Amino acid sequence: MLLGLGRRILLSSVTGVIPKTQFALSNPARLRFVTRLTVKPVIYRTVTASTSNRTQVSSTMPEKRPFERLPTDVSPVNYGLSLKPDLIDFTFEGKLEATVEVTHTTNQIVMNCADIDIITASFVPEGGEEINATGFNYQNEDEKVTLSFPSALQKGSGTLKIDFVGELNDKMKGFYRSKYAIPSGEIRYAAVTQFEATDARRAFPCWDEPAIKATFDITLIVPKDRTALSNMNVIDRKPCPDDENLFEVKFARTPIMSTYLVAFVVGEYDYVETKSSDGVIVRVYTPIGKGEQGRFALEVAAKTLPFYKDYFNVPYPLPKIDLIAIADFAAGAMENWGLVTYRETALLIDPKNSCSSSRQWVALVVGHELAHQWFGNLVTMEWWTHLWLNEGFASWIEYLCVDHCFPEYDIWTQFVSADYTRALDLDALDNSHPIEVNVGHPSEVDEIFDAISYSKGASVIRMLHDYIGDEDFRKGMNVYLLKFQNKNASTEDLWDCLEQSSGKPIAAVMNSWTKQMGFPIILVEQEQQGDDRVLKLSQKKFCASGPYSGDECHKWMVPISICTSDAPTCIKMNVLLDCAEVTITVKNVAPDQWVKINPGTVGFYRIQYSSTMLESLIPGIRDLTLLPVDRLGLQNDLFSLARAGMISTVEVLKVMEAFVNEPNYTVWSDLSCNLGILSTLLANTDYHEEIQEFIRDLFTPIGQKLGWDTKPGEGHLDALLRGLVLGKLGKAGHKPTLEEARRRFREHVDGKQILPADLRSPVYLTVLKHGDSATLDTMLKLHKQADMQEERNRIERVLGAIAAPDLIQKVLSFALSEEVRPQDTVSVIGGVAGSSKHGRKAAWKFVRDNWEELHNRYQGGFLLSRLIKLSVDGFAVEKMAAEVKSFFESHPAPAAERTVQQCCENILLNAAWLKRDSELIHEYLLQRKGPPAAKV
Repeated sequence: MLLGLGRRILLSSVTGVIPKTQFALSNPARLRFVTRLTVKPVIYRTVTASTSNRTQVSSTMPEKRPFERLPTDVSPVNYGLSLKPDLIDFTFEGKLEATVEVTHTTNQIVMNCADIDIITASFVPEGGEEINATGFNYQNEDEKVTLSFPSALQKGSGTLKIDFVGELNDKMKGFYRSKYAIPSGEIRYAAVTQFEATDARRAFPCWDEPAIKATFDITLIVPKDRTALSNMNVIDRKPCPDDENLFEVKFARTPIMSTYLVAFVVGEYDYVETKSSDGVIVRVYTPIGKGEQGRFALEVAAKTLPFYKDYFNVPYPLPKIDLIAIADFAAGAMENWGLVTYRETALLIDPKNSCSSSRQWVALVVGHELAHQWFGNLVTMEWWTHLWLNEGFASWIEYLCVDHCFPEYDIWTQFVSADYTRALDLDALDNSHPIEVNVGHPSEVDEIFDAISYSKGASVIRMLHDYIGDEDFRKGMNVYLLKFQNKNASTEDLWDCLEQSSGKPIAAVMNSWTKQMGFPIILVEQEQQGDDRVLKLSQKKFCASGPYSGDECHKWMVPISICTSDAPTCIKMNVLLDCAEVTITVKNVAPDQWVKINPGTVGFYRIQYSSTMLESLIPGIRDLTLLPVDRLGLQNDLFSLARAGMISTVEVLKVMEAFVNEPNYTVWSDLSCNLGILSTLLANTDYHEEIQEFIRDLFTPIGQKLGWDTKPGEGHLDALLRGLVLGKLGKAGHKPTLEEARRRFREHVDGKQILPADLRSPVYLTVLKHGDSATLDTMLKLHKQADMQEERNRIERVLGAIAAPDLIQKVLSFALSEEVRPQDTVSVIGGVAGSSKHGRKAAWKFVRDNWEELHNRYQGGFLLSRLIKLSVDGFAVEKMAAEVKSFFESHPAPAAERTVQQCCENILLNAAWLKRDSELIHEYLLQRKGPPAAKV
């Protein structure tokens, strides 16, 4: 599964026509759709980090609920599952005939079940008489049901039969309804699924744990004019004899698989189709009339399947793969085996109206989800503790795949900005967590779908791949997939296979990265001895709040590589730092050469150089002799050191000015992000305009060089850079950019000259930031007229830039209107919070005032965590941390508890940073205002 900003043996099956009487809803019991997702009051304890020289951070941590996994006395072999969704009343009727194995005599069967009413249940032992269940005991908080039988079920095979009813909910999880409009404008609904992590139990009673695998025979009873899809290919489609308007669609038996990977969709779709070079039928399903928008994803998927087949040396095991765009979808995409579901914006590309960043996003998401077909689906984690292995691996290999398909994207440099630095920032907090988290109760699972599992996981796998080497890494992956195919595995199983293939101490190295929270800062000092350079390397835990001074002795096994200025692309030396400090000699390094630690920015750590080493590296930024990824890494490390109070922010601003000749998109992207953080911080002072002037000065030369219009020979990265730079200049109030943006916007609205897709975000942002009520009305009109979800999302993300308080309120109200899809409300509110000091206060108040509706809408999923983070993370006043903490103590959100702690910690860190450095920053910004000739 990708988050957005985001995955049984033969005996009996349902094959015949199901009599309508068995599905009738005449019985009042069948109409009881009681929501069983209850949120219990949470017990809090307060944890305070109180080391003498660090920011004090209070956090609230819920006591873990007691939890037991399902008993093992009865286990499924095959699910025969028939479902009949009602797209008018939003209910569904189901019939389960599961072949099971009783391993211990018992008179009850415990299964997972949530928001489902069981009508009848019985058990038929092989060759024996049917035994009707005498009771169904729902344990709502644990999402389980116990079926009781009047006599013991004996060891051996049998068939469990259950008739049940449920609701097609509007929570974007389980079996739910998704609203869409057909070309005529009529609103209709599809029935779709999202089962990861623990929501298959909302569609049918099941053993909803990843290790309890079985095969599935799925039948869907659907209106005859609707498309029905599931994991496997259709093997039979025939009219229902008792209702000519319904068709019974039967699908081939699946491989043995986990419940969270089961999927079905009923709706109206067009599709485009091809066959991959290895013979797999690939289809991309789109909304009606938009089939051509599926072609780009189709091409990527058709290239990707053979790439993974070759990389893993294991064929894709299903006859087909469908990729489908779902209108209402919480995550970015989900890797259901053979039927991958996506947000529309993660799958659809319009050749004329999609921007370059959208193409790249679609390529990455397709690469991510198809990697899961092997790594996650064929071999599955044993329990959610190992979720990181699924998601971290897919988040790494998606870049490998895109680099193969689109080498011009320079995607590995982008990885450092998009994933690596994001993970470092989160993992430096006291309220981070280890990559491997012991997960018990289902309510705890959503909490670990975060940047630690995904981005840190991907970063340490990238580091591991570099440490092992590609050839041995691929050998180890092949051994792992073959050994555990159709089974479950743990992190340790992968380490064993990679250790066999490489002969290196993989488990010892990797356990230091996955089982403990945080990462090291490597302190580097140097001394010239004749023709050699002697380096002293030491490691300490890096903390966002300053130098670590706790009692615990943290140590990592750190693969460290070193290069020098005579060959910046070549590794001169490798060392595994497995102790607190080490002294090494790098041979043949002249006194005038620089030495760089961690070339390629592959090792997951930050670096603090001695002042002389840093001074020698700065010219490598100006003259571009340092590689782009190393220029980026150097700047990002310094920015984090400044935020942690280990160097002055002024020193970072001076280094940033050395980037005036920078040509690389990703380096500018990271600079832009860090300057945005600094701008947000200084919004709390009366010299916010001075940092805007600094931004204008830094970005003007590259803006003038790029201009507004595409030049011959430009490519993907030039388009990304132009959008980034113009947006930055426009937001910072650069007058020529503002005037040109307004001119082009008027022509776009009047239909005289439609804006190229790559310029729309920066133009929309600029005119809104400096616009009035007429500007906002025009933008809302464009939103209403937009036919593409990408365009609607583009507008939604920038609406919050409007400045006037009354218009901010209008945008916030719009966020909860019918005009905005439920999953996109978060982006609108987040855009308001990120735009200005006033916007942040207004967004936080709006979240508090509408908490009940928002909490109910997202039901504790990761969208709720994202909403909280976007709303409050930018505050820099200590009392706000207390206010946020107090609100969530009285309004518990168990799945977002860690996010709340992290936000409170960030607010206190921001407040400490402002207090420590604001005057120095102010002085620097004033003194650099000298005569115009002295400006950058």
